[in-house]
Amino acid sequence: MTSGGDAAGMNPAVKSAVDYARKCGMTPYVVEWGLRGLIEGLIHEATDDRISGILHRGGTVLGSSRSKRFFEHSFRKVAYENLQKVGISKLVVVGGDGSFNALNQFYSDFGVPFAGIPATIDNDIAGTDYCLGVDTALNMIRQSVDSIRDTAASFSRAFVIETMGRDCGYLAMTSALANGADVCLVPEVPYDLDSIAERLRVNKENGQRYVLGVVAEGTGMGETLTRWMGDALGMDARLTVLGHVQRGGSPTVYDRIMAHKFAVAAIDGLIAGDQSQVVVFKDGVFGSKAISEIADTKHVVDADLLKLSADLSS
Repeated sequence: MTSGGDAAGMNPAVKSAVDYARKCGMTPYVVEWGLRGLIEGLIHEATDDRISGILHRGGTVLGSSRSKRFFEHSFRKVAYENLQKVGISKLVVVGGDGSFNALNQFYSDFGVPFAGIPATIDNDIAGTDYCLGVDTALNMIRQSVDSIRDTAASFSRAFVIETMGRDCGYLAMTSALANGADVCLVPEVPYDLDSIAERLRVNKENGQRYVLGVVAEGTGMGETLTRWMGDALGMDARLTVLGHVQRGGSPTVYDRIMAHKFAVAAIDGLIAGDQSQVVVFKDGVFGSKAISEIADTKHVVDADLLKLSADLSS
């Protein structure tokens, strides 16, 4: 099942989990519409017609939802009874920490083991260096910034691009570095607008034709930075909020391969007897962590990335 915000890589993870589960002698099923589907019994055997041709598709063909009903024990009991009807004894959920916490409560209530596969473009789940969908989102941002750069250079304008990520600046920092941005504002790094202004003025005097800034939505600084750029640099400044375009797009090769590896690790963990674990990718190695360990740990952006992007905030 997929749950929470959609992310490219969910469909490859579903297909890989189904294929590998079959190879291991299991009978895989799929749940439509996430937690809501568990409650409403939208559970179907994962026949070929349901999972073929989904590898290259963005989003999630199974659908997703955020179900308030799942917080109530009576509805979780209905979900458990629906699983019992078809003999399901283990779950794989592709989603974020909210989905994992919901399934952990479900495990506490009824003892149904689950394996979580982290999928969120925000890349903000503690304990793992990578979440499915991040690479595709970064490439969608890169494509957009490349297009914006063309018009920025043509009119000698300043452009601010706002990325998603909630309170995590990973997308903004990585995109700023990858796209040669002049400014990057994220929640994790203090910024000095006076210092930035002086640096940009010098660059402009030396012949720089346009300015690119990347700001994380968690700073709430998109419109403010755009106005400030216009005033401080005497340039026509525009804001582009990329929004949900970052969630879409056909999964990149990296997301497809990582989805396969996450799925295999999830199935192997369930076979080995893991009860309520989240598959993590840390320092190049796949492993697993208890959801309680992930929930109690604050996510921290990689120190090297923070160091590399610090100069863009001052």
